[in-house]
Amino acid sequence: MGAVSEKMKTARLPFAAAVIVAGGSGSRFGGDKLMADLGGMPVLARTLLAFQRTDTVTAIVVAARANALEGVRALGRQYGVSKLTAVVPGGDTRARSCLAGVMAVPPEAELIAIHDGARPLVTEQVILDGLWTAYRHLAALPCLPVRDTVKQAADGVVTATPDRRSLFAAQTPQCFQADLIRAALTDADRNAPDVTDDCLAVERIGGKIYLSRGSEENIKITTPLDLRIAEMILQERERI
Repeated sequence: MGAVSEKMKTARLPFAAAVIVAGGSGSRFGGDKLMADLGGMPVLARTLLAFQRTDTVTAIVVAARANALEGVRALGRQYGVSKLTAVVPGGDTRARSCLAGVMAVPPEAELIAIHDGARPLVTEQVILDGLWTAYRHLAALPCLPVRDTVKQAADGVVTATPDRRSLFAAQTPQCFQADLIRAALTDADRNAPDVTDDCLAVERIGGKIYLSRGSEENIKITTPLDLRIAEMILQERERI
């Protein structure tokens, strides 16, 4: 998996933008998880600030529910997210929400990072690893090796035990060369709107995905338990 070398840290990436997908219903959370308090600020605010603080990202676009657009803009103003260039209504599927966000990215962007709004603890290191990998290989997926044994099953009966050495847990931001992800999401919108993963959209048109380094702390807030875990991670970071 890719990692940022000392040489890369001093080099310059081309224009990079971030698309934050913030259109989920929060049904498993039991409310609007993106506005839930995490260490004194909303989850989504922490997500936006992670990209605001990453120098190589120069524009942020949020794809949100139609009834939340002004609330997201207000959040950006409140927390000084000066890179927030657009807040656009998402679609009825993740692929369509991502496409709406990607199409609102400034045209000069050469790299695009697509990130879940509910992953507020992403680090600059994870973002940079993904962007550098995409710069070199066109498409990057941050991930972690699967540690548990995984079973395949049908009708309640185990049918296979995949070799976990070949299995990886996907995270975001998934990073891409801009023209590639635009083409992939446009194709998915026409032919496979239920695609739930941006890298899968690229795979469908023949693109190759390279792995970049994820983080155990880059968790997705899906349930109230996830929020409590995120609070513990945040408290540990603040002690350092």
